[in-house]
Amino acid sequence: MSISVLRTSDAWWVQLPTGAAKIDTTASTTAELLADRAAIESAAGSTVTVPVESLEVLSPVTAPCRVVAQMTNYVSHVKDSGMNPATVPLTFFRKASGSISGPSDEIVKPAHVKLLDYEVEIGLVVGKPFPVGTPIDESTVADYIAALVITNDVSARDVQLPKTQFYEAKSYPTFTPVGPVLLVLEDGDFARFEQLRLMLRVNGEVRQNSTVRDMIFRPAQALKTLSGFQRLDPGDLVLTGTPGGTALKAPAKPIEIIGSFLPPAVKWKTFFTRQAGNPKYLKDGDIVELTIATDDAMLDLGVQRTTVRYAR
Repeated sequence: MSISVLRTSDAWWVQLPTGAAKIDTTASTTAELLADRAAIESAAGSTVTVPVESLEVLSPVTAPCRVVAQMTNYVSHVKDSGMNPATVPLTFFRKASGSISGPSDEIVKPAHVKLLDYEVEIGLVVGKPFPVGTPIDESTVADYIAALVITNDVSARDVQLPKTQFYEAKSYPTFTPVGPVLLVLEDGDFARFEQLRLMLRVNGEVRQNSTVRDMIFRPAQALKTLSGFQRLDPGDLVLTGTPGGTALKAPAKPIEIIGSFLPPAVKWKTFFTRQAGNPKYLKDGDIVELTIATDDAMLDLGVQRTTVRYAR
């Protein structure tokens, strides 16, 4: 049975049906907490609790850490992006861990960003170091994933697309809200990974709703590929891609063909002029709510609820 862990500024807690039980640990980082499994399990059996609503919950993934993300990893999102799911490659990008924020913190749009987008994603929290060259497959992948978290891969599309890079566009402060729950996995829990349902709402309107069955490259394949070139350590975070339903959509094929004949400056100006009329991009004051859970709630990563604020 998985264990739901919460973090505050001065403590770690296990969330129970009766409230939150404090974990007796000196851990200050996610990696240190995961290494203190006995303390987590002891708190899970505690009868001394405080109301969960009395806690000011922070991101359960502490920074600094590595933040690695998969691109276009759901069939629905690949189609939205105008690509072929049968031929899309397994690719990654990095995000700055300084972009990590809490599950109720504001998402702050920098003043120069015009097109702010959302992406609900399952975050894998690494629990065991794997240096480059570590063999990982379906039979061993669960050994390296200690916990799951909700993440929102917030994206500045007007920065991302013309520069054909992701790091800047997805690394501004508050562009990776994480939590609230660090869902610490126990034996057998990871077998239900593909039953997880990802949902994102903006002001109550469902924008994204999909299960992991729509995912193209599962964690075993992703971590196996990463182990060929990227060391990961306990507490590092791997984002696994988002389903369809983001604000950004590829233009219709005829428009895309016409655009290919235009000079780049003209093409992007035309594209962003059209995108500016898309009401799906996040606006000042929007409330973004994310949930990830199995339909029977046996695995439940909680509810992340953030508000968008435009920097002046």
